[in-house]
Amino acid sequence: MTEEVNPAAKSASRWQLPRPIFWVQLSACAVVAWSLLHGGVSLAPPDEGSPAPPPALGAPVAHAPATSLAVAVPVLKSAEAALSSIDVTVARNDTLDRIFRRLKLNLADLASLRSLPGTRAALDSLRPGESLHFKHKDGELYGLERRLSDSETLKVSRDPDAGLKANVLTNPLEMRMRTVRGTIDRSLFEAVAAAGAHDQTAVALADIFGWDIDFVLDVRPGDAFVVSYPEMYRDGVYVKDGPIQAAEFVNQGHDYRAVRYTDPDGSSHYYTPDGKSMHKAFLRAPVEFSRVSSRFNSARYHPILNLIRAHKGVDYAAPIGTPVRAAGDGRIRFAGVKGGYGNVVEIEHSRSIVTVYGHLSHFAHGTHIGEHVTQGSVIAYVGMTGLATGPHLHYEYRVNGVFKNPQTVVLPGAAPIDANWREDFLAHSAPLLATLDIPAAGPMLVSR
Repeated sequence: MTEEVNPAAKSASRWQLPRPIFWVQLSACAVVAWSLLHGGVSLAPPDEGSPAPPPALGAPVAHAPATSLAVAVPVLKSAEAALSSIDVTVARNDTLDRIFRRLKLNLADLASLRSLPGTRAALDSLRPGESLHFKHKDGELYGLERRLSDSETLKVSRDPDAGLKANVLTNPLEMRMRTVRGTIDRSLFEAVAAAGAHDQTAVALADIFGWDIDFVLDVRPGDAFVVSYPEMYRDGVYVKDGPIQAAEFVNQGHDYRAVRYTDPDGSSHYYTPDGKSMHKAFLRAPVEFSRVSSRFNSARYHPILNLIRAHKGVDYAAPIGTPVRAAGDGRIRFAGVKGGYGNVVEIEHSRSIVTVYGHLSHFAHGTHIGEHVTQGSVIAYVGMTGLATGPHLHYEYRVNGVFKNPQTVVLPGAAPIDANWREDFLAHSAPLLATLDIPAAGPMLVSR
């Protein structure tokens, strides 16, 4: 008799394992599941060259940081290398906003930059011709440098966490005192250059003695000078001449000396060795380093009118456009066209003094009737309007309506040194004036 077998039971028995093998496989599956839950075993194949096998079951596992130091440094260097650098020369009427727009930099960075303490004033007063250095990446600002002065630089950088930050770096100047002397052969500039100094010192020398000496008319071959001043250096490189500390000028046998003194209020001025101010109420000449073409003369032959006519002023020949400066503080009482003067400016000063400036090409901005001017400010420019045969300035000096020779009139002086400061002045000025008697030598290191 044949036993009949159920097909379903037959199929199941085909996959049924012996009982011992079944329990071994079940245990193995449990172990793998437990390891996965506790992170002890990775089913992924190890990296090539991996030196260590997977940790044992139950062993603590150390988790490495997402980015190691060895990886971060090259990333930072790569980011710096990707920055673009731009040097910008500031143009007239330029602002930082205009420069940012021109360079297509992020204006939000500009707003953040201007909100930093102390940076707004340092960035709003741009000077035409100065240089700014930018670093950016895709329009995002990463750096900005601006020279604030000879010894200070504003440096802006981007911090990964804090954003933009600004610092003022101080690079102190080194001062080297010099005493140079020279004799004039043809011009003050040539003599100063031959002595080893620079043009700016020649201009400063003329400014100091300009109230007593007309450097257009009075200087003669054989005149001599001695000047003590500091030269400024940054990192061993010459930057500029500092202010003159003491000077002497011998003009046609007359010896003039001046010394610089900074009073307790912080104001610096030049004085004679006995404390009288070098500053006078009026400049001797209202144009710098020009040429006298016609002197004060009560019986001069007029080249255009062809007759004898008094020349009640001094003519300074100079190129058209040469700046004309106010001889002293005062108020403009006339600015316009007047007969043979052409374009003319009249300034009324104290003590019933009036100065007149004629044949001007045009007036400076702000030169209007009623405006107050200060000594040395530019009021107009040399021209040849009116009765003039060539470009020059006609300059007059009147006292109570009487014409005086501008080259010889005694100019009112300024106040002497304050009596309370006289002792301090003498103590500070003595060693400076002594340098004028020492033979000229090379630069001497003063301070760093």
